[in-house]
Amino acid sequence: MQIDGHHTLTYVISRLAGLDHEDADIVAYSAQYVDEATNTGVIKFDNGAMYHRTASAHKMMDYRNSDELANHRVWVPFHFLPGNGGLPAGENPDGKFIEKLICKPDSYTARDMLKSMMGDKDKNYSLHRLGITLHVYADTFAHQGFSGVNHKINEVTELSSGNAENDDSFFEKMKNFFVSTMFPLGHGASLSHPDKPFLSWSYIDGNGKAVERNNHPIFCDAADAMCRVVQCYIAKDESMKIGEQAGLSDEDKVLIGNLLAEFTSEDGDERHAAWLDVISSGAFAFGPVQLEFKPKGDGSWKHQAISQEKEEDQDEDVFPYHADFLHSNWKLFHDALQAHRFDILHDVLPKYGICVA
Repeated sequence: MQIDGHHTLTYVISRLAGLDHEDADIVAYSAQYVDEATNTGVIKFDNGAMYHRTASAHKMMDYRNSDELANHRVWVPFHFLPGNGGLPAGENPDGKFIEKLICKPDSYTARDMLKSMMGDKDKNYSLHRLGITLHVYADTFAHQGFSGVNHKINEVTELSSGNAENDDSFFEKMKNFFVSTMFPLGHGASLSHPDKPFLSWSYIDGNGKAVERNNHPIFCDAADAMCRVVQCYIAKDESMKIGEQAGLSDEDKVLIGNLLAEFTSEDGDERHAAWLDVISSGAFAFGPVQLEFKPKGDGSWKHQAISQEKEEDQDEDVFPYHADFLHSNWKLFHDALQAHRFDILHDVLPKYGICVA
């Protein structure tokens, strides 16, 4: 998903599930910030204090994407959760190890991820971890069929969508060819097709199998499942029996489904702006809300925490320390990132015979 799914849709889902504005705002900001947290390393303060934050994303052409260790620590736990072939722990899909790493919607591994998230329900970063988990959980739907490592399994040929002009574009074809043959990471070779909620498209995957995808019902299913996850969180159901929750009402399903189909801009930021307009208009049962998302600069979580205005930090940067840093949303988000990654890589995936970093 892109910002329209991870931020605005997550906010709407969280409110409809029962969270108030303040909590839903934290959850939705965290969900989108997973895609924005591309810096890593030590933050140094003017009083001698230090904090080590972690990256949950890299830009597609970032050199770190050629580093398998970096991929295992970023793309695997935060964007392409291995699905173990859709099988429970103790069972293995046919084929080689790579088959275990392919993302599957609402997999057994995803359910175990949800349970691990509930283990932090009483932590200061509980809501931040819920947002991070919803990001990963939503991506199990959107990113199904792809893996978070450089492997030919992610190669895509004969990519086609309903946009003939885009499909025939030389630039788009070259991007698809270059990423597919030279840089087969995640769904890069399929461009942003998996993340557009309105799109129907097709391709030949790395196993030579023809795949037909209609994103709209996939995103609708993801929205309802996400709502059930938040309802379990509110109910403090550590077993995460999402099937026992009410999910979205029929009226909300129709409205969300219509909006997912209606906003057809190729630009995720434009779709995000359209969602913000609908939210501010009071179309949803929780009433009108002026929602925004600022990842950098004045008004952002990072600026509030360390007064940083630049896009990237330098090793020599020293920031003013404020007493409330330990309770800032930015710091709590990074705490939750580290807890999530540790649980996924060291607790959840090993149960399925999956060893990544």
